[in-house]
Amino acid sequence: MTSTEFSILSLMAQNAGKVLTHQYLLKEVWGVAYQSQPQYLRVFIAQLRKKIENDPSFPTFILTESGIGYRFSEQAER
Repeated sequence: MTSTEFSILSLMAQNAGKVLTHQYLLKEVWGVAYQSQPQYLRVFIAQLRKKIENDPSFPTFILTESGIGYRFSEQAER
């Protein structure tokens, strides 16, 4: 796991169950200048899902909240 992936996962785990907006995640991981660069986040979320999800196409830990951001679920949702 890269340091950036770890930063994202750590931040999400610390806020498990809460929806974290794209802007919040970008600001916390990359800084204020990257708040309007959601493509960075999409790439890293996809990489994380490949590493921690049983089936990255149907994630149970890193959940997308469409148009808002992502939520980390400690309990896999089925």
